[in-house]
Parts: sequence; structure tokens; C-alpha cells
Amino acid sequence: MFRPFELFIGLRYTRAKRRNHFISFISLTSILGIAVGVTALITVLSVMNGFEKELRERILGMASHLTITGPGERLEDWQGVIKRVQTRGGVAAAAPYTQAEAMLSQPSAVSGAIVRGIDPTLEATVTDVGEHMKAGRLEDLKPGEYGIVLGRELADALGVGVGDSLMLITSNIAVTPVGALLRERRFTVVGLFEVGMYEFDRGTAFIHLEDAQKLYRLGTAVNGVRLKLDDMFAAPRLNRELAAELGAEYWVSDWTRRHANFFRAVKTERTAMFIILALIVAVAAFNIVSTLVMVVTDKQADIAILRTLGASPGSVMTIFMVQGTLIGVVGTLLGLIGGLSLALNVDTLVPWLEHTLGIQFLPADVYYISELPSDVQLSDVVRIAALSFGLSILATLYPAWRAARTQPVEALRYE
Repeated sequence: MFRPFELFIGLRYTRAKRRNHFISFISLTSILGIAVGVTALITVLSVMNGFEKELRERILGMASHLTITGPGERLEDWQGVIKRVQTRGGVAAAAPYTQAEAMLSQPSAVSGAIVRGIDPTLEATVTDVGEHMKAGRLEDLKPGEYGIVLGRELADALGVGVGDSLMLITSNIAVTPVGALLRERRFTVVGLFEVGMYEFDRGTAFIHLEDAQKLYRLGTAVNGVRLKLDDMFAAPRLNRELAAELGAEYWVSDWTRRHANFFRAVKTERTAMFIILALIVAVAAFNIVSTLVMVVTDKQADIAILRTLGASPGSVMTIFMVQGTLIGVVGTLLGLIGGLSLALNVDTLVPWLEHTLGIQFLPADVYYISELPSDVQLSDVVRIAALSFGLSILATLYPAWRAARTQPVEALRYE
């Protein structure tokens, strides 16, 4: 017999053939329960991480990491601002923009939209809109030609396509001999984009920066400058640094502020899902209590003999903790293997299930994300494994303590 003897006896109790097969059944159930719970936790959290990452990339493909504006959302010296920020480390690119609400009118339909004036060449360095063009190119926006690029959903709502014309009506008032009129201009559709976010595809249009400046009477000014960073998660830090450097006459905002409610909701949902699924692991882990209570009852005589041979209460307690911990370790390892196998192969398994069952879990005509993305994060895997292992050890404490309190005389009286 090797030492420590508590480990030897605990492992022997675990692998020994018990007279009570019901105890073995409960042990197996506990192992499978822990494995299923850990597998579900890893898989679901990985899929939720994937959705969050996918949505973040789609949002930031249209939005920007950082935005700099001036008083009244009017920036005069935007060229100077771009030169100043591009010398700072962490800033990958910068581009000017204008943004205003407008009404797009076509003989058979009318729709409101956010009209953004851009420099097509610079815009490609800060957003991914050019990569999601379904027709035409951003470079087709030429100054003075009054071309417009629409989101696919917006174009469908207006019933227009590339080559069609529409009227853009602004909220600016133009004073004419016949009175005050809303400023309007006819534009030609030169391109369509689809980024996969309804908010942008249905309500956003792009025109050339110079056309926007003329339309909204901005002169040489713009509404602001948009920045793309090398590391999007460094946005809050660079926000503070640029705000202090540029001074109070500039307003600096980052993506974590502009979309704070959305990402906070995703984080809350993710936390709630973790707690709910962790209950599966908790229930399975506390089945260990039932298993060990029955084992302690079954091994009363063995415990009494060990005590009479000089084993301390602490040694007896350790023996049964080893047994319960082994159940938790085996269940956790099986769960980690199952969870990582599922999470890393979701993109393969889901299409196979859809083909086999003849159904589609996320129809493309209903959901913009029609595939289940998965993003396995090491921190989640470690946290889940630690939770499962910790609950397993916690579940062993009470039965092991009861075993340690066994009195040899009472246990052997009826043997």
C-alpha cells in the first residue's frame, strides 16, 4: 500500500465493486450530470461570445472606434485635427464625415434616412462598408455628380436600384422669391450595400463629402472626424487622452459610449445564461452528497476498523473527499472534452443537423446572422472548470464530516 493511505483507500473505494449497485448508478449519474452541465455551459457561452463578436464587428463596420466633433457638431479645421491624431500611436486611420437626417422621396415611396457625407477613399480606411457593396462601389461617388449609395433594405423600401434617381429633401430652409422652402436635390443611385444590420441597411445612405457640404451649407467644414484604432478595446483610454490633448473645444466619443446600452444588455444576458446553466452543474455536483452518504452508511464497519487501527477523523474525512472529488474531476474532464468539441465544431455540426433534419435554425430571410458563430475563450473554460471542481469538493464536505464522526463501538456493535 502506498502513502498517503487515505488516497489509496479512497481510490480503492471508488473502483471497487460495491454490493449496492444503486450507489454505483448514482455515482454514474453524478458524473454524467456534471459532464452535461459543463458541456452546455462551454457551448452556450462560446456561441454567445460568437454572436457578440459578430454583432460588434458588424456595428463597428459602419460606426467608428472614435469620433471627434466640434462645437455644435461643426468642425472647421478638420484637416489639422486629422494630422494631429495620426501622429499618435494606436490610431490606424482617420476620415472626415457629415451626418444629417433627410427624407428620400421617389414617386411611389418616401422614407427617412441618415445621410452621411464621406470621402470614399478615406472612408475605406475606417469602415468596412466598401467590403459589403452588393452593387456599385463607394468610389462611384464623385463630387458634383450627386450620386448616392443606399442600404439594400432602404433601396427595397423605396423601390429603386442602381441608375434610378430620387429626391433628397433636407430640413434646411432655403429662402426663395416664393417663400421659404425645404432644400432638396435630385440624386442618382450609384451603389447598394448590405452590412447585415437592419438599423444600417434600412436607414443609412452615403453621398460624397463635397456634395453634402454644398447641400447642408457647411462650406469647408464637416461634422466631425472618425478614427479607426489598431486595438478597438483601447478606445476608452485613447478617448481620455485625446480629450485632454485637444482641449474643451472638441468633443471626443468612443464606441463603448455610443453603443453602451446594447453591449450592456448582451453582457447581462450572457451573465444570466451562465447562472442558469451553472445550476445544472450544481444539481449534478450535489448528487455527490447522496452518493457519499450512502457509501458512508455502507462502509460503517470499515470506518470503525480504520479508526481502531489508529486512523484519525481527518484521515477518514480525506478518504471520502478523495472519492467525491474523483467523481467531480472525471465529470469535469468529460464535460470539457465534450464542450470544446461542440464549441469548436458548431459551424460544421449545425449545417449537418439542418441538412439531416430538413430544417433551418436561423432562416436567412428572418435573421441577419443565419449561422451560429462560436468564439471559445480560455477565461470562460477556466472559470467553468473551476466552478465545477469547486462545487464537487464542496459537495463532499458534509458526507466526509459525517464519516469522520463515526464512533467505532457503535459501528461494530451489530457486526
